[in-house]
Amino acid sequence: MTDFSALLQPDRGQLARSIHVVHPDQWQDWLGGQSARVRTLVAAHRLTGKPGDRAILPTDAGDDWSMLLVCNEAVASPWRIASLGAQLPAGTYRLASGEVGRAGFGWMLAQHRFDRYAAVTDPIGARVLLTDDAARIDETVRLAEATALVRDLVNTGASDLGPAELEAQAETLATRHGATTIVTRGDALETGYPMIHTVGQAATRDRAPRLIELEWGDPAHPRVAIVGKGVVFDTGGLDIKPSAGMRLMKKDMGGAAHALALAHLVMAARLPVRLHLLIPAVENAIAGNAFRPGDVLKTRLGVTVENTNTDAEGRLILGDALTKAGEADPALIIDFATLTGAARVALGPDLPPLFTDDEALATDFLAAAQAVNDPLWRLPLWDGYDEMLTSDIADMVNAPDGGFAGAVTAALFLRRFVPKGTPWAHIDTFAWRPTAKPGRPKGGEALGLRAAYALLQERYRRR
Repeated sequence: MTDFSALLQPDRGQLARSIHVVHPDQWQDWLGGQSARVRTLVAAHRLTGKPGDRAILPTDAGDDWSMLLVCNEAVASPWRIASLGAQLPAGTYRLASGEVGRAGFGWMLAQHRFDRYAAVTDPIGARVLLTDDAARIDETVRLAEATALVRDLVNTGASDLGPAELEAQAETLATRHGATTIVTRGDALETGYPMIHTVGQAATRDRAPRLIELEWGDPAHPRVAIVGKGVVFDTGGLDIKPSAGMRLMKKDMGGAAHALALAHLVMAARLPVRLHLLIPAVENAIAGNAFRPGDVLKTRLGVTVENTNTDAEGRLILGDALTKAGEADPALIIDFATLTGAARVALGPDLPPLFTDDEALATDFLAAAQAVNDPLWRLPLWDGYDEMLTSDIADMVNAPDGGFAGAVTAALFLRRFVPKGTPWAHIDTFAWRPTAKPGRPKGGEALGLRAAYALLQERYRRR
């Protein structure tokens, strides 16, 4: 794991090279204030002040130099100087003007590499950024650690990350923060968590399904449940996916990765909540005992579900986990899941939909997302589509025919397992970045994590 704490340090006046971050609208003013030597260099490089322009600038101090970056990112953006965090030589840097703010987060993540399978062949060394806001460093480091945890877990191949490894990750967090864990595995699920058992029963014994629970905090504090979909690999089951659709299914535990990371942030900040983390962890495998289209499944809630598609398995395991979460009368439930392709069709890879029918929660969640530059977009829990879940032989189906409003009907299915009146939010995250951006390499990604943490901070911060 990258030592993020070494990459953002208090500015105590130590030697450092300067970084000039100039907005395109300020280009002419900035250039007019520079020496003739700098203006000549800028002209020689044919820089015109467009976003992305950059150059090494000379100074009057011998071999010293500073860095110029033209950037149209907002000052509050965490990705404002991330490209420099990845490209500058090892050394110590400070902004020539303005506050570091959230840019320290992107600066650190730009230096993180997933190196489990391929070592970094040309290590450059640490690029340290100095900040005047020393009080913010620890929190920024924790956010970077949590984001890197999501990325690393999602990037790990399914052969190396099964239900047991998700359990081990929860145990590691429990040990670190003084929490307790309860794990229900294999055939023990059949009575209490029948949908988790049914979905995961076709996997090999060493990849047996399980419900992983972690409890932390003072029981007198408000109970907050965080639920994460932990499908470690999704073949689609007997409704098997084509090879193109299966290629990225190691990331189908991305919801669990987000839930683990959010739990880490809550415990590390010691928010005054009673935390309940729940991860239903399964492999949706194919074998003689795999569940079938047309099977009617029992549930922890006591209702029955006609399975119309074995590739709509994530909502099944979440149904049992949400039921369990609701039994403890929580003040809030948040679930993360890589649940539907329909969400990607509607909003693309970078913008996860948020579902909730609690208006105050929706307002607070979207405000938090905007404040920390971790966008969400609210989609409706449209009651008019609830009838699409009607079954001829059971209490409901898991996936309506036709494919209309797939993200909405999946969320409506989950809502049936949440106690009425309990504030609940569902984030249908992609957990993947198909194209690299500064500070955000192609691969596993945390989408909605910082927004959820900001919400919890605002609602439950120590006062």
